[in-house]
Amino acid sequence: LLIFISSRSSTKLVAPLGCLVSRQKHTLPDLPYDYAALEPHINAEIMQLHHSKHHATYVNNLNVAEEKYKEALAKGDVTTQVSLQPALKFNGGGHINHTIFWTNLSPNGGGEPKGELMEAIKRDFGSFANFKEKLTAVSVGVQGSGWGWLGYNKEQGRLQIAACANQDPLQGTTGLIPLLGIDVWEHAYYLQYKNVRPDYLKAIWNVINWENVSSRYATCKK
Repeated sequence: LLIFISSRSSTKLVAPLGCLVSRQKHTLPDLPYDYAALEPHINAEIMQLHHSKHHATYVNNLNVAEEKYKEALAKGDVTTQVSLQPALKFNGGGHINHTIFWTNLSPNGGGEPKGELMEAIKRDFGSFANFKEKLTAVSVGVQGSGWGWLGYNKEQGRLQIAACANQDPLQGTTGLIPLLGIDVWEHAYYLQYKNVRPDYLKAIWNVINWENVSSRYATCKK
């Protein structure tokens, strides 16, 4: 089991569990833009609820679960440690995923990436249009709640598309390093797009922060 340490700009999985003894509580990261900044593509009401309510709940529940885990660890209570793992995975994943998601979006986003990321996309998917179509299709196809991801396979040195259920974190469950995540939980779009997930996915490409995605790609290649 891994633990979760966050900052305003990044969230990392680290070990060992002994670090829990001296850990700091997780906090909700600030958005780098106003709630209304992504309109008309994602409205202010969605952004406010998504960030200040949903993400905040994951953070709060993660802190509670880690505190209980710390107590169980101190008591040598393995049964409780095991029983807490689903809560750590769900709330920790929710915190990780959303911390990435907010930075993947920008009011100045949209268009296409440039430089090394664009070359990698062309290499691994044939064209940007093919990549966009595949990530959209994977995201549309998520059954129930989950995420569509562009990740980096460090072992193979290539980009991959993947879907994760619920709040399963990409790296912790697939080994892929997350570059771009698209939240397809209904709370991410329902107030504006109702049950038409494809319309939301069509709109979100207008606010993708390719500078952030490119920066993540450059970092994970080092």
